[in-house]
Amino acid sequence: MTRLWSNVLVECNARVLVPLLWSRVQVTGQIRLLTKGSICFGLSENPISEFELVAEELLMSDSVIKVYGAFRMYVKVLLMWDSKIQIDGGTKDVVLASMLEARNLVVLRHGSVISSNADLMVYGQGLLNLSGPGDGIKARRLFLSLFYNIEVGPGSLVQAPHDETVQSSLDALSRCESKTCPSELITPPDDCHVNRSLSFTLQICRVEDITVSGIVRGSIIHIHRARTVTIAKDGTISASELGCKEGIGKGTFLKYGAGGGAGHGGRGGTGIYNGMKSDGGLAYGNADLPCELGSGSGGSAVSADSTAGGGLIVIGSMKWPLSRLLIYGSMNSDGESHRGTTGNSNGTFKGGVGGGSGGSILLFLQWLLLEKNSSLSASGGNGGVYGGGGGGGGRIHFHWSNIATGDEYVQIASVNGTVASSGGSGNNDGHFGQDGTITGKKCPMGLYGTFCTECPVGTYKNVTGSNSSLCSPCSVVSLPNRADFVYVRGGVTEPPCPYKCISDKYKMPNCYTPLEELMYTFGGPWSFAIILSFTIILLALILSALRIKIGESDITYRATNAIHNDGCSSFPFLLSLAEVPGASRAEETQSHVHRMYFMGPNTFREPWHLPYSPPDAIIRIVYEDAFNRFIDEINLVAAYEWWEGSIHSILSVLAYPCAWSWKQWRRRKKIHRLQEYVKSEYDHSCLRSCRSRALYKGLKVGSTPDLMVAYIDFFLGGDEKRLDVASTIQKRFPMCLIFGGDGSYMSPYYLHSDTLLSNLLGQYVSTAIWNRLVAGLNAQLRTVRQGGIRSTLSPVVTWINSHGNPQLERHGVRVELGWFQSTASGYYQLGIVVAVNENFYKSLHPHEHGPEFGERSRKNIAVLLQDFNQANQDQPCTSYAVSRKRLTGGVNGGIINEGTLESLDYKRDYLFPFSLLLQNSRPIGYAETLQLLICILLLGDFSITLLMLVQYYWISVGAFLAVLLIPPLALLSPFLAGLNALFSRGPKRSSVTRIFALWNITSVINIIVSMIYGALYFWLSSLAVSSVHHVYNAKSFKSREDNEWWILPVILFLIKSLQAGLVNWHVANLEIQDYTLFSPDPDRFWAM
Repeated sequence: MTRLWSNVLVECNARVLVPLLWSRVQVTGQIRLLTKGSICFGLSENPISEFELVAEELLMSDSVIKVYGAFRMYVKVLLMWDSKIQIDGGTKDVVLASMLEARNLVVLRHGSVISSNADLMVYGQGLLNLSGPGDGIKARRLFLSLFYNIEVGPGSLVQAPHDETVQSSLDALSRCESKTCPSELITPPDDCHVNRSLSFTLQICRVEDITVSGIVRGSIIHIHRARTVTIAKDGTISASELGCKEGIGKGTFLKYGAGGGAGHGGRGGTGIYNGMKSDGGLAYGNADLPCELGSGSGGSAVSADSTAGGGLIVIGSMKWPLSRLLIYGSMNSDGESHRGTTGNSNGTFKGGVGGGSGGSILLFLQWLLLEKNSSLSASGGNGGVYGGGGGGGGRIHFHWSNIATGDEYVQIASVNGTVASSGGSGNNDGHFGQDGTITGKKCPMGLYGTFCTECPVGTYKNVTGSNSSLCSPCSVVSLPNRADFVYVRGGVTEPPCPYKCISDKYKMPNCYTPLEELMYTFGGPWSFAIILSFTIILLALILSALRIKIGESDITYRATNAIHNDGCSSFPFLLSLAEVPGASRAEETQSHVHRMYFMGPNTFREPWHLPYSPPDAIIRIVYEDAFNRFIDEINLVAAYEWWEGSIHSILSVLAYPCAWSWKQWRRRKKIHRLQEYVKSEYDHSCLRSCRSRALYKGLKVGSTPDLMVAYIDFFLGGDEKRLDVASTIQKRFPMCLIFGGDGSYMSPYYLHSDTLLSNLLGQYVSTAIWNRLVAGLNAQLRTVRQGGIRSTLSPVVTWINSHGNPQLERHGVRVELGWFQSTASGYYQLGIVVAVNENFYKSLHPHEHGPEFGERSRKNIAVLLQDFNQANQDQPCTSYAVSRKRLTGGVNGGIINEGTLESLDYKRDYLFPFSLLLQNSRPIGYAETLQLLICILLLGDFSITLLMLVQYYWISVGAFLAVLLIPPLALLSPFLAGLNALFSRGPKRSSVTRIFALWNITSVINIIVSMIYGALYFWLSSLAVSSVHHVYNAKSFKSREDNEWWILPVILFLIKSLQAGLVNWHVANLEIQDYTLFSPDPDRFWAM
């Protein structure tokens, strides 16, 4: 029994020679070759021997194993450090393939190389690692199989054919002229054993993971039954320039001309030199399953100068596709470019040789990653110098396996690098080669392209194929304007294409807003508008009938001014002694001395106040010092507290009608407080009359019903030293009567004539004439606006001159329009000056006047007429001459006539634009028709308001709250205020209607807010839409957003504007019934 060696050590330049025909070296342990040690099997003269080496481990360091013949090695571990295993199979194919089996580990480091000029198979079950630069495995035909992992490190090389046998190997390749695809490439055998009949020059079979950081190079590379192939950033799998020298698509070459490029996936470029052309090679092969090598340029018969085409790379198979191919570096099978020049025997140059055509890359795989700066190419080579044609591009085909569809679809490729099969460039006049093909397996329905990606959103594909034209555009006829076609996993396979509204706020399937859903429920906007209009009209008729039925017995409009009536009923304060029980008119008239008006507009910022200097009319009945103290005290009482103005300011922002009501309430409280102070608290110490001080009857406070003008009446106590009655009356004229109101919509100018004034003027004109004058004057004053006082006051001046004075002068009385009591803020009051013709009065009552009285009257009338003439030339608000004080009854002011009208100052506040809608107008009649129209508009206003709120609630809750609450209560309050105005009764009806008009115009601010918010929303939406390019759906740009957002606010504004105009006429109808007050004929006006 022969005992096996345990270990074998060869070192220090030791050499082991085994010159046997067949030999077997077997040890139970290690075989170590160190430090220039070597083992040589066989004889170089006769390399036909077969040798076996069996050991547990083979460790080599700076050593060599040289084999002449075939080599069989069976180890568990092979470690090589700067060592070589060289296998020489001879030039005859009589030696079987060499086989190296390392079951656990193969590591080559520091320039270690395993090479064979014959067939070589390397088996293993563990790791094959080529660590770095210089490491390599080379063979004419190389087979790597059964490893769990193969790592080709940076600078390492795995190559077949061997460098020295490239030409002979190519000559032996039968694939160059074959037009059929070999079955071993499509369905290779599963055993991974060496088979000379197979076409592979480099096969990697049944390896789980392959990582290439170096170079893997071969003519025909086949990676079979692998799981993952990773090509690192500096790694390459290449079959470039290792294809056929001639082949099916070889180019042509003229003796003295340029060569045409080889063809493959595309025709080769034509070579042109000295006017001679050489056609490029023809295209060949199957783009959907390429398995041919690239062709060469062919070259001339007398020269070996030619180019080769690209080789063939096949990864995976139909049965065993690759799971993952990750390319960070490159995979190429490019044709060879001719780099030299071709010369004749006489030293001249020939035309350039054409470029080789690109090879084939056939990939059976499930998933591909082509990272940025990586490449996958089968391009043609460039033509040689002097007119060589470029080679045609090769073919690349992706044969995808198990393409999931529908909801199970996953992306099968992530391509960020370059995929190219371009033709090579021609030199000088040489033509470019045609581009090759890049194809993929026919994609199932819903997918398209080389990488079977989903058809673009907005298209569908219901056939198999990869052409992008198969993805048909979806029909946009049934696509709502506010919808986009949506992404569907796996693509859309059948029409109609699914879509989704551009926002979740829209409701499927029509992508309508809630408001539009409501409209289209009734057949569309026009049908909805018609139905809504008929409903509103019907409800308006019902409300009008109900309004009449529930008790409108006093439907006829009142002839007197409603503001006057309202004021008398609402503010029951003492206006004159005529209202005191037991006081007679004669006593009141004889006792009255002077009416002193408060200055200022009675606002929180500028309250009422009295001037300090007592007028001339009362200078004899008061103590001046006590009077000034009284002025101080009553001005303090007339002033408002700070919190009253603060509340008014807050309410002005939140709800202006409420602010106006608050101001009127505080004014009413203030006038009551002034009356109570003068009546009960003040001791009347400023009066000279003891009786007046004792009875508290010398001073009385009153105001106009609108609380804009207040005054104090001074009365005689009866124990003063005074002139006779006639003299007392004469001192009252010229008399200043200040208008109530301020020219605003809520407080128009008007003349308030109480019983005292009627009695005083009754001395000259009858009460009927005076009341008619007051009614006509008030009818004219109601249209005077403070913001346009110059233009609107001119008709009043004309009316006084044409209607008033001609009638009054018959009774010795004349009135003139004037301005009075200008304050530091520029506020002034309007009124009239009543002057009496003293001679006319004397002729009517000769027995009541003595000689002294007559002489004084003549002097007064002379001064009066002089002052009248002077007033026509002077400008108001510029001079306070004594004569003018006399003319205006002792009150600072001036006469207003055609000459002085243009000098009147006026101010316009920020609410002036609203006064264009709210104006006091003349009555037009048609009472019932007006109320019906107002009722229709009121219901329409409320309906459109609700629809607009629904619209803005859909936009956002913020938009809804902004429109509803800026200002609060204003948007919905007009409906309730309007119903209250329509169903109100009594003297307050006009005031209630004005409040409704105020609410109506205040709600315009809400409409302005809605317009601003809507415009902002539409602008932002347009920006969002324009940032997304929907190429497939041009319709989506056409009114896809809410272009009609402005319609409801504009309609609501028009309704409110029209409603404001109708309410203006309705108020005029309520306040004025006698249309003859506006008669241009004075005779008709005075015909009572």
